[in-house]
Amino acid sequence: MRAVQITDFGGPEVLQLADVPIPEPAPNEVLVKLGVAGINYSDINWRQGLRGGDLPMIDGAEGAGTVSAVGSEVDGINEDDRVAYWNPVVGSYAEYAVCPAFRIVKLPDQMDFGTGAALMLQGLTAHYLIRSTYTVKEGETILFHAGAGGVGQIAVQLAKAQGARVLVTVGTEEKAAYAKEIGADETILYDQVDFAEVARKLTGGEGVHVVYDSVGAATWEGSLNALRTYGTAVYYGQASGPLPDMNLGILAQKGSLAVVRTTLRDYVRDADEIGWRTGEMFDLWRDGRLKLKVGHTYPLEDAAQAHADLEGRRTIGKLLLRP
Repeated sequence: MRAVQITDFGGPEVLQLADVPIPEPAPNEVLVKLGVAGINYSDINWRQGLRGGDLPMIDGAEGAGTVSAVGSEVDGINEDDRVAYWNPVVGSYAEYAVCPAFRIVKLPDQMDFGTGAALMLQGLTAHYLIRSTYTVKEGETILFHAGAGGVGQIAVQLAKAQGARVLVTVGTEEKAAYAKEIGADETILYDQVDFAEVARKLTGGEGVHVVYDSVGAATWEGSLNALRTYGTAVYYGQASGPLPDMNLGILAQKGSLAVVRTTLRDYVRDADEIGWRTGEMFDLWRDGRLKLKVGHTYPLEDAAQAHADLEGRRTIGKLLLRP
């Protein structure tokens, strides 16, 4: 089969198309013939060597397609089922991939593979942020960084479904327009203004109840400054670099704040938890309350260009590879 391998750790150019054997599913695994593979910022971390691994390795942690084979211990999943998955063990930039059966989600009949893939890593991330790490409640105001991105577009709509007021930061007027289209109440162009100052003005000087921050080094302190007393900062990524060491005393100085650093793996520990999260999102999608934008679909051999576009902040919505 064709696959995109990381041949060395480095820039997008290290992603190389190769012919490799089709993987064999273990007894508790499922082999999926991929219709699409999802592209996520974590794929860049793998490519750069920030997550380790033995080279060469196939990049990519999520996909959607049809079941091609099941392991001997797998029940309830059959060949030709339409499915999607997120698997923290990479291997999805390919024509086929294996995944533990408990991570496999059957897609609604009307849902296309692109939407299904978008609701895996990014959808599951948005869901745990809005529904678990800090449970957004009706009448609260949140600030979400990168509100037009893959996670952001879903989180905005989940928060609106909870009855929240949603402020987002974005990088361009085009992204601001899209964020408004999917329900954001206010958009802040972070390159042009002090986003924390604007967030406070938009809340009458009070600040927001919670900030969701995947940017990291460039925004961590501003995120704290945007919070009201007793507010919560949720850090779940580091696109601009890791968070610095923090003196916890600063949280008291800024209003008895709380800080959380999360990772998706801890919020999808078993099939029941994955089923609850995807089930809620599928229901919203069926009701027309969750709409997803696929920014661009690249052929498999253009994976390096997809990474360059993502790193260059030239994208809106979900990015996909098509084998």
